[in-house]
Amino acid sequence: MINRLIEPTTGSIEIDGVDVTTMAAQALRRGIGYVIQQVGLFPHRSIATNIATVPKMLKWDKQRTHERVVEMTELVGLDPEMLDRYPDELSGGQQQRVGVARALAADPPVLLMDEPFGAVDPIVRGRLQDELLDLQNKVRKTIVLVTHDVDEALRVADRIALLNVGGVLEQYDAPDEIMRSPANQFVEQFVGEDRGLRRLGLNLVSSLPYHRGPVVPIDAPPDEGLKAAEQEGVAWVGVLDGDRFAGWASVDDVRAHDRLRDAPRTQPAAHVGPDNTLRTAMEQIMSSNTSVAVIDDGGAFAGVVTLEDIRAALSASPSSNGVQ
Repeated sequence: MINRLIEPTTGSIEIDGVDVTTMAAQALRRGIGYVIQQVGLFPHRSIATNIATVPKMLKWDKQRTHERVVEMTELVGLDPEMLDRYPDELSGGQQQRVGVARALAADPPVLLMDEPFGAVDPIVRGRLQDELLDLQNKVRKTIVLVTHDVDEALRVADRIALLNVGGVLEQYDAPDEIMRSPANQFVEQFVGEDRGLRRLGLNLVSSLPYHRGPVVPIDAPPDEGLKAAEQEGVAWVGVLDGDRFAGWASVDDVRAHDRLRDAPRTQPAAHVGPDNTLRTAMEQIMSSNTSVAVIDDGGAFAGVVTLEDIRAALSASPSSNGVQ
């Protein structure tokens, strides 16, 4: 219905504020990108020619078309040497990347994806899903993706429309909200009984309110470190060198030294970045039996996270914890 292969009978569908039924069907369809199951590449055309399909239909000149093909090849992570090859010379994952490059070649405002990763194995599928998310961060398109895989929908979507038999809309919400508060029994059964655990993979550590924990500056008196550890009820102290996390020191080692900086330190076994999921944070906490330190890519310390922090965040409503 979006591209009018099926004409809408009621309601309206708009792209950039324009009702699709007021546009010439051919022009409408050429302004939409498509990525379909089994990729749908033209087997008798080279990779370069496949990617250039819509620009050529739009009568772009050769130089502009060539530059766009090269740009799309780089964008989706294909080796430029593959441009002269044919689809049957590529792996399933490579073919899928070509399909995405072709869909984006004319810079359409909307991308339609119908079971786009259904024909590849689970490992490649997960990799392509990650690549789609990275690509979306760059191109910022409206993507309508149809899938029967609820895990795929939860992984890649900003919003999910869950349809029952006959196209009946049961719930339209953010992934985390669908898992947190299913609208009815159908939705609850569809997403599964383990939806609480699945939410751990949807929310990021950055959504949590960090607290400082038993962490003191490297030049602080040892007594200050011991006091911080006592207040937290732990047997270790986190040491900061400026804003960088310098490691953990046991309270026994702190007591044995006149200066905190002289106490032997170990790098945290349990640490995550702000962009890690709550699932990763929980696994780190459970395996190390400590709080988890949040350290960014530059080594700067942001705070610590506990199991209670994770539980509280998942119990709170999205409006109160900032999760979208």
